[in-house]
Order: sequence, then structure tokens, then C-alpha cells
Amino acid sequence: MVVTTTSISDSNENLHCTFASRYVQESLPKFKIPVKSMPKDAAFQIVNDELMLDGNPRLNLASFVSTWMEPECDKLIMSSINKNYVDMDEYPVTTELQNRCVNMLAHLFHAPVGDDETAIGVGTVGSSEAIMLAGLAFKRKWQARRKAEGKPFDKPNIVTGANVQVCWEKFARYFEVELKEVKLKEGCYVMDPAKAVELVDENTICVAAILGSTLTGEFEDVKLLNELLAKKNKETGWDTPIHVDAASGGFIAPFLWPDLEWDFRLPLVKSINVSGHKYGLVYAGVGWVIWRSKEDLPEELVFHINYLGSDQPTFTLNFSKGSYQIIAQYYQLIRLGFQGYKSIMENCMANAKVLTEGITKMGRFHIVSKDVGVPVVAFSLKDSSKYTVFEVSEHLRRFGWIVPAYTMPPDAEHIAVLRVVVREDFSHSLAERLVSDIKNVLKELDTHPPRLPTKAARVTAEEVHSDKGDGLHQFHTDIVETQKDILKHWRKIAGKKTSGVC
Repeated sequence: MVVTTTSISDSNENLHCTFASRYVQESLPKFKIPVKSMPKDAAFQIVNDELMLDGNPRLNLASFVSTWMEPECDKLIMSSINKNYVDMDEYPVTTELQNRCVNMLAHLFHAPVGDDETAIGVGTVGSSEAIMLAGLAFKRKWQARRKAEGKPFDKPNIVTGANVQVCWEKFARYFEVELKEVKLKEGCYVMDPAKAVELVDENTICVAAILGSTLTGEFEDVKLLNELLAKKNKETGWDTPIHVDAASGGFIAPFLWPDLEWDFRLPLVKSINVSGHKYGLVYAGVGWVIWRSKEDLPEELVFHINYLGSDQPTFTLNFSKGSYQIIAQYYQLIRLGFQGYKSIMENCMANAKVLTEGITKMGRFHIVSKDVGVPVVAFSLKDSSKYTVFEVSEHLRRFGWIVPAYTMPPDAEHIAVLRVVVREDFSHSLAERLVSDIKNVLKELDTHPPRLPTKAARVTAEEVHSDKGDGLHQFHTDIVETQKDILKHWRKIAGKKTSGVC
């Protein structure tokens, strides 16, 4: 849900259509339901004309979300788009497909599930809902344990890095859990496991590690976190668990780095979320949350309903949702198989390397993303005295590219970067074209005088007494302070979390 922010100055403001005038002559009110019906051709033309101003999804390099699927899967989606997934009794096959997906992912993440056992998990609306459900499970288990011990259970907290996606802040605020963030620093833009464990106390319901940071694509060291946390648990008698937010990396690490230990092979990892609509290669929005075992999901959180037919267990924040997302995920899993996913991820990494090399050769940027992680290329300007990454981003839009610019979280907010997400549909030729367009943008900006936001420019005055003692003032611009203010200005506009795509 996006909160409406459009300002309506005139509720009678009308929409004037070009080609639709072939079908209708009257103007259309923008903010009120029309009094009369209109021909379907006209309605289609009106909406289609409006959507022309949207960006091209393939050139939206800000988003991790899949923008292309095979025509065969598109057909499956359209044939099931009218099915409500929650009606399990009416659509039992869709429910079965969800269960198959859950088990496939559980085995992919090395859950301790036997061949004849059923994995514990559920399909969700993106990783945001998955994180909410996992967080609720941790909170409820912690509360139950504290009650049994006769201890206070009113001040739960969760430990994360400052680089977490905005849905973690939502969980903390919506469900009254204190969010304890490990601050970042220049050169290290992921959570430090040692600092995270230092923040853990008896009220910590879990530590959340990120497999594929939204900021740089980098994987956090879940194995080291597990070792340090296990040691602290042993010393204190606590049982603090780990959740892995693998929204982006969950469909990458198993195929490219199968020996990397980040999943249920680590004993403290109790739940994992992953986004099917990111590198799971499904349209928005489907996510998954998998639990290590049945004991890690409190039964009291599972509702049983029967007014749609037979007894149906459900653990969701919403009720109705489309079946097509589950069906599309199952299609991709059986269509591609392990080797297919591996090939696609290898190709994405190869294209990310082409882009990285092209940007590096310009000599104008620092690459802040890593080789091991999600195929993301994040880079900052070496010299921001004449223009900023925000201006580079703005100028790239003229070529059709949507490349986000943002500042890092505390305590690295003085670093601003551009970020390109390399998806399956971002080809080798597109990478070369983007490099060429960035070069053109830099050439143009180099010819411009410095253009700084008025509110962001800080001018400091120094009184310089000349030999004549006339008290003249010399004004100079402090470049470092100016850049800090620019970043603060953009952070204020963007909000605390600058990337909300999930």
C-alpha cells in the first residue's frame, strides 16, 4: 500500500484525453467517479495513454523486482488471475503447489527435513510480509519463555545492521519491538557481527542478518555471527536465535556459492525469508518464509478457518491474494531447475562485471559493491565538488535510465552512491550502453558551473583584516561542509530508509 500524497487543489479538475476523444466528447473528472459509463475502447485508451508516462521497467535499475517472464508462464498467470489463493478448499491444487514450493526452498536452504517430512513455511506478499511473520514468531516465543521464567516480557528488541530494508523498521514500529541498529562506517556497509552480538541482551528476540544488502548487494557474515552468538548464549544462558533476510540473496547464494554457510546448516538460524519476485524470477509480489522446524513457529499464531470449506490453517497478515504468484513460482522452479537458475545467476554476475569494469575505467568513481553478493554495482564519485551523484542520476533519466542515488545509513551518511541492480533482463549490450550514457552525462556536467541546492550550500564568513584595517569580509565555501549538507538535504527528502523496494 502507498499512502496517497497527491494534492487535490480542485476536486472538479478534469482529464482531457487525446485519442479517446474519438470515442467520447466529454472530459473526464480526475478525482470523482464519472456519472456515466463509457465505451470499453475509450476507457482502455484513456488508461493506456496515462501509463505512457511511466518508466520502462527494463530500464528501471533501481528495482530488484523481476520484469520479464516467459510467454508460457504469462499464459498460466492470466488463466489463474481470478483465483483467490485463500480459498484452499476450492483451489486445492494451488495449495498443493505452494506446499511443493515451500519444501523445495526448505531443501535448497538445507532445512533438517527428511524426504518423507513436510517443511514448515508459507507463501507471502513479498518479503515484507514474510519478515513480519518471522518477527512475530520470534516475539511470541520470547514472550512465552520469559513468562515461564517469571520475568518481564514487555520490552522486546531486535538487533540488525543500519543497512536493513525499511520493512524491518515497519515491523519494529507496528509490533512494538525496539530496533537496535549496528551503525555502519565508511568502507564497511554491512552489519559487523561482533558489534551486533555486543548489542544482544536478555530482551533480544533475534538478530537479523542480511544476505544481500539493499545498499551494496553484499552478504553479511552469518557464519561468524552464529559462532559469536552461540558463544554468548553459552556464557549467559540465553537462547538468542538468528533470522536471515535472504530477500535478494536466497536465490543466488545456493547456485553460485553452494559451500557458503548462511542457512539452516547453522544451528541458530531459525527462519529465512526470500523474495520470489526478485531473483526467484517471478513478477511482483510473492515472498516466502521458511522455518527450521515446527517448534520454531508457535501454534497459537496459526488460525484455523472452515467457512470456505474444510479446515484451513493460515498464518498471514492479509486474507485474500492472487493464486497466480504461487503458480508462477512453481513454474519457474520446475522449468529452470537448479542448473537453469545457476546459469541465469552466472549471467547476471557476468553482466555486473562488465558494468563494473566499464565504470572503473572512467576513473571517476569508487566501486563500493563487492564481488561476492547480489549482482549489484554501487559506486560513488571520487570528486563531488562540482556535482553530485544525485545530479548524475537526474541526467541519466533523460536517456531513459532509472538509476537511484542515495546516502548510506549512520554512521556513513556522508557517503552517497549510485546503484545499478543487474537482473536477468539487463543484457551485456545494455551494460555497455549504460556505461556510454554515464560518460556522456559526465561530459555534460563537466561543462556546467557548480549547481548546488540553495538550502544545502553553506557559506562561512571569515573576517580578514587587510593591512589598511578596512575590515573587509572574505566569503568562502567549505566544500566538505557543503557536501554534508547536500546529503542531509537529500536524506530529508528521501526519508531514513532510501530503498523501499521489496
